[in-house]
Amino acid sequence: MSKQQKPVGGPMGGPKGMGKPTNIWETVKRIASYMKEDRWILLIVFITIIFSALANVIGISFLQVIIDDYLAPLINSDDSALMRGFITVIGVVSIIYIIGAASTYIFNRLMVGVSTRTLYKLRVDLFKKMEALPIKYYDTHTHGDSMSLYTNDIDTLRQVLSNSVTNFVTSLITVVGVFVMMLVFSWQLTIIVLIMLALMMLAVKTIGGKSANYFVKQQQELGRVNGYIEEMIEGQKVIKVFSRQDKVIEEFEELNEELRVNATQANTFANILMPIMGNLSYMLYAITAMIGGLFAIMNALTLGTVIAFLQFTRTFSMPIVQISQQLNAVLTALAGAERIFKVIDEKPEFDQGHVTMVAVEDNQSDEIAESDQRTGAFAWKEVKEDGSTVYTPVQGKVVFKDVIFGYDKDKTVLNNISLYAKPGQKIAFVGSTGAGKTTITNLINRFYDVPSGNISIDGIEINKIKKPDLRRSLSMVLQDTHLFTGTVMENIRYGRLDATDEEVIAAAKLANADSFIRHLQDGYHTVLKSDGGNLSQGQRQLLAIARAAIAETPVLILDEATSSIDTRTEALIQKGMDRLMEGKTSFIIAHRLSTVRSANAIMVLEHGEIIERGDHDQLIEQKGKYYQLSAGMFELT
Repeated sequence: MSKQQKPVGGPMGGPKGMGKPTNIWETVKRIASYMKEDRWILLIVFITIIFSALANVIGISFLQVIIDDYLAPLINSDDSALMRGFITVIGVVSIIYIIGAASTYIFNRLMVGVSTRTLYKLRVDLFKKMEALPIKYYDTHTHGDSMSLYTNDIDTLRQVLSNSVTNFVTSLITVVGVFVMMLVFSWQLTIIVLIMLALMMLAVKTIGGKSANYFVKQQQELGRVNGYIEEMIEGQKVIKVFSRQDKVIEEFEELNEELRVNATQANTFANILMPIMGNLSYMLYAITAMIGGLFAIMNALTLGTVIAFLQFTRTFSMPIVQISQQLNAVLTALAGAERIFKVIDEKPEFDQGHVTMVAVEDNQSDEIAESDQRTGAFAWKEVKEDGSTVYTPVQGKVVFKDVIFGYDKDKTVLNNISLYAKPGQKIAFVGSTGAGKTTITNLINRFYDVPSGNISIDGIEINKIKKPDLRRSLSMVLQDTHLFTGTVMENIRYGRLDATDEEVIAAAKLANADSFIRHLQDGYHTVLKSDGGNLSQGQRQLLAIARAAIAETPVLILDEATSSIDTRTEALIQKGMDRLMEGKTSFIIAHRLSTVRSANAIMVLEHGEIIERGDHDQLIEQKGKYYQLSAGMFELT
């Protein structure tokens, strides 16, 4: 493609580094909208979280009753009534803790289901949107950036929805409940706890903040390392050909060292935070025990109250630390969700077309009748405003009129391009790289819409034709062949999903692919993986030609279709190519003279303009640029 592509995402084409959300509440509402069907389950989750948190708080508060009302009196007494009461209280506390444990199991189990269903819907919406996005989106975004949405961002959101959210709410309710009970038991000791808590929060802010900064850098460096590894693995042949292993290893070690430094710093601060918090917690416990003991000696507090309060003290500090930690995880997940929603909110491929392509009866009369069966004959169907229907036979006449186009507003790639292709004609494009050859074929497909001029097929402007129907009238063979995971037969059938096995084999024979396919281990049922990595580039392109052949479209686009096929193989398939193009309007981009010399018209492009046009003999007589190209003075591309 002739335009400059600017990758976005993380360094080296890797995923973006984790950031912070810019619109928290809007993102939360968007996520909540995916949980509407689970709102009653979420209500149960919330209720069970309350039960779980309060069970712990109530259980601790019973310590005061157990010690003051039963254990202390029983020390110097064998009162059976007290013993029965003690056993009863122990039973009640046991039931409370059982309810709390059951509640914890229930809300964790339910949230797993809610989170997986939510992410299922989110992935479906994201994938549907990506399928609806225009080619321009993929030309300006790296594959690594798109994949990071499904891996990093959705996985982070999964962890938060299934664990962090419930832990956050549980900790919050526990803190509130414990604080209330501490005030009830002793407001004096509560003030001491709050003073120590302020010191603990200062430690969390100072150390946790540094840890968070280094974790962000760690994610960024991880993206760079992953992107570099992916790039180097794909380029192993080039690396080995030029013996650049040492240079590659050196560059990787530099990136890996940056990752190591940031990961070390991030985990160092994260790991020292908990011991510091633990020690501060022990200090708080010791101070509270000493002062509480003095209050008990002075009879200001009972022994049971002091013991219960000490337990509340241990329970109070840990949830606050957890809230701080979970908050960072939640914010990171919301930032990832924002990136996901940004893609979902991207404008889909624009299409105001209303003309469709339908199968029609293959008869000799002038009257066109629509058919429910595949007949091999097609027509453009247009429903007028008055309700009448007009059918135009699909023949493959393509016309460009004064087309001006540029991928960027400030730079045009095509300037006043006008050309026509009669049904069944072969039109070839030659010229240097960046002349606009591939751009012309992109416009025929409506991968991009033209801002000036118009393009028509069979007399109908292509922007009036629905894009799926327009593209069903075209088939393409690209220089970069892409094959899908599946059998050879399934990959050929991709051109027309309702094709029979016999039709698939016939298309393969047409493209001269049948011979090598039958020599594969399982023939047509050989499974291709890794984009057909077990085939040669020439074999892959032969499959792409067969895939185009089976589509049976009136217009065919060959973009360097034989570039990776050797001269002998090209000679063998030339007749097959001629049969493939027979009766079709064909647009050919090629650098081999043998491929374009048989074209009805050859367009020589230079800087987005057609500087010469005619058939091979006419252009040779002109002794212009094409003559120079054919004489070997310049390469065709």
